[in-house]
Amino acid sequence: MTIRPRAADTLVIGGGLVGAAVGWGLASRGETVTVLDEGDQALRASCGNFGLVWVQSKGDGMHDYARWTRSSADIWPEFSERLKEDTGISTGYHKPGGMHLCLSEQDLEKTRALCNRMHNVNGAQGYGSEILDRKQVADMLPGIGPDVVGGSFGRHDGHASPLKLLMGLHAGIKARGSHYVSGAAVDKIERDGGGYSVTTAKGVYRAGKLVLAAGHGNSAFGPLVGLDIPLRPEKGQILVTERVAPFLSMPTHVVRQTEEGSILIGDSHEDTGFSTLSTTPIMSQIASRAARFFPLLKNLRVVRSWGAVRVLSPDGYPIYQQSETHPGVFSVNCHSGVTLAGAHAMLLAPMISAGQLAPEFEAFSARRFHGQTH
Repeated sequence: MTIRPRAADTLVIGGGLVGAAVGWGLASRGETVTVLDEGDQALRASCGNFGLVWVQSKGDGMHDYARWTRSSADIWPEFSERLKEDTGISTGYHKPGGMHLCLSEQDLEKTRALCNRMHNVNGAQGYGSEILDRKQVADMLPGIGPDVVGGSFGRHDGHASPLKLLMGLHAGIKARGSHYVSGAAVDKIERDGGGYSVTTAKGVYRAGKLVLAAGHGNSAFGPLVGLDIPLRPEKGQILVTERVAPFLSMPTHVVRQTEEGSILIGDSHEDTGFSTLSTTPIMSQIASRAARFFPLLKNLRVVRSWGAVRVLSPDGYPIYQQSETHPGVFSVNCHSGVTLAGAHAMLLAPMISAGQLAPEFEAFSARRFHGQTH
């Protein structure tokens, strides 16, 4: 076992989109950071992400989350540009707005009601989504099918490449003089004087602060540092088509076109534990629905598919919490790793650097599941 000196201000356990965004954000503030990552063999949601930077429909049951999501979308252009300045890697981020398409009048009315409920959630800034009829949608997306009756256009929505984002964050951590360590599955977390030591497959690492950003692994790590982190898995499947000439000017909630021209089609919500298997019945449902939205998809070949496991709390909203028994320990848990990357790097990381979450973050504490928060 290699014993490494205390070379970091902060250790981040988990090198997916959540941990890497926090790690880069801390390094950007001048901290020395070591990100400990199990590697690509981990149950990594990041590589299965659909790639939306999405605001509309987020936070109907928790307005703090709606505002947090909007804050992240607002900061994404600056975040993406700063990351590119550090690394030369573009995240492929674009913000043309996004469309939630509806295939029935009932679905359209539900979407309209959501827009009405969320209208004032951001105060004077507004919600940023508007209901469109079929003609208005067709003017913006000429390829829609006859079953589309309307939709909701969100001007704050956009999309990016999850893989380029993850690559950029890892490179950015190194560019800022910090360290990303792959193959470092964590075996033990212990107090070490005024800080913490973490025993991994690559050796023992030490730092004054500790951030748990290991996805579902946080449920096991939490009790070691005085945190209860209840999480549940939910599978989502995605199809990828061959490349075609650009036809989608903006992402929709279930179909988007990448910079390279391929079409990503999703998504499903399956209670299948930690399975990541692609299954024919679900893939068929996804493809059939997508073809109703855009009939030209019927002519394309599917070249790839995958399943990934979302990281969800009992109510589906993020858990951000610092330990009351272990000073300097924080946990970061969410399923919107792309959307929230900007906020994690540029808004949350400064709080962790300062050693204290903002008071309003109590709304995101796991104590809400025990009736201990407002």
